[in-house]
Amino acid sequence: MYELKDYLNSINFTKEKLLDTDDLTWEKKYPPFVINKCLSMFYDCIAQVNEMNGYHFLDKKIQFTFLLNSIRKKKRFGGKWLSQAKLKNLEYVKEYYGYSNEKAKEALNILTKEQVELIKNTLSKGGRTRWVNKKYNGRQRVC
Repeated sequence: MYELKDYLNSINFTKEKLLDTDDLTWEKKYPPFVINKCLSMFYDCIAQVNEMNGYHFLDKKIQFTFLLNSIRKKKRFGGKWLSQAKLKNLEYVKEYYGYSNEKAKEALNILTKEQVELIKNTLSKGGRTRWVNKKYNGRQRVC
């Protein structure tokens, strides 16, 4: 019943004052850090979220009310979020093919893991790496 999406929908779209009800569980279950992290992904919410990060010691109700009243009503969270590993792979695909974010996401869905690894190896800029247990002319090589 007290889900993250309820808080986010209230802040972003419905502007419903969830924490002003008689049910105190709404306030107890409110996760300020997670809400701030979710909202920080949108350029129009960064200033408000940064302000709340600076005042993290305030009550949950005050933080929620600030975000509720300062963030414009807008439909957000329509897309799918990418994991850190996919974001890194996305950067490799963008650099390798010269694609935009959207085209790179589509390409990443099509490419296999082996192809992504080949792209990573191709874009390797050098530096010091450590290979252990790689056979080199019958001997083990450690670099």
